[in-house]
Amino acid sequence: MALVGLVALTSLWAGNSSWIHGATGRPPLLLAHRGLGQTFPIAGLEGSEDTSKLIYAPEHPFLENTIASMEVAFEYGADIVELDIQRTADERFAVFHDAVLEFRTDGRGAVRAHSLEMLKTLDVGFGYTADGGKTFPFRGKGVGLMPSLDEVLVRFPNRQFLIDIKSGDPDDGTALAAFLAQLPKDRLAQLAAYGGDKPIQALSRSIPSLQVMSKPTLVRASLAYFALGWAGYIPSACRGTELRIPLRFAPLFWGWPHRLVERMASVDTRVVLVAGDGRWSEGFDSSESLHAIPAGFAGVIWTNRIDRIGAALKPHGRGHGPVNSTTLDRTLPN
Repeated sequence: MALVGLVALTSLWAGNSSWIHGATGRPPLLLAHRGLGQTFPIAGLEGSEDTSKLIYAPEHPFLENTIASMEVAFEYGADIVELDIQRTADERFAVFHDAVLEFRTDGRGAVRAHSLEMLKTLDVGFGYTADGGKTFPFRGKGVGLMPSLDEVLVRFPNRQFLIDIKSGDPDDGTALAAFLAQLPKDRLAQLAAYGGDKPIQALSRSIPSLQVMSKPTLVRASLAYFALGWAGYIPSACRGTELRIPLRFAPLFWGWPHRLVERMASVDTRVVLVAGDGRWSEGFDSSESLHAIPAGFAGVIWTNRIDRIGAALKPHGRGHGPVNSTTLDRTLPN
């Protein structure tokens, strides 16, 4: 009996051992969160803060969710850019993080209460400060830089994007589905979405082939895999989605890291590794932080500072060398 148990345990270990099966040899994909934007400390955040008032002293001139921030992110080596969307009063999608305008811009009220035309008159750099309001280094430099989702897709016709629906309104998912349904099939395959569960459910019902994720789908997929993944079986909850796994908990997943990535890739699911415990959008934001990632990891690496890690991971790619952009003044703000 003991021998049978030993054989079973050995088989279980062997079937899920990345040491035996080895790395795939593929390089990881880099996901630039909101393109390249200003970052801020996350310790103590509750989720309702105006983070534009908490930024570190600027090291670059880019603002999140702008065309320029996406352009430079791709130039630094990003394979995927994550962007945020808000539905407007005229049924368009503005690429912007906050539901309200007061935090980052010189506007007032809810984004969805205004037309896209009006939103494009605002200064998206108006509210940023690194010294408690003594100076506003981006004020006046973000006028007209809030893009629409369709503008982004036209500007970058062959690039991958992860779309964050920043609401819990199911009608936003339905509206996004109507917009995306107009795209060619090969373009749609380059996109994925996540966000509130209700809009994500509505989006998935309309476009079942689209890779989508919400917090509930992630929890269901993870629990199902914990229960059945030991046998190499991939539950339906894990198929055609995204597993965004915090580094702290990643070793708990059967087959971590290489077998897990292979298994999920076989069912059109990508494994996205985030830093920390996953409460906030923590990324691998320095070359030193990359040492925590298992050698040979072939999934997706989440970063808020593609300018720092792009050159470290892709020294011979587009991320190495000068960056070209004319949308923003390339001189660091005073």
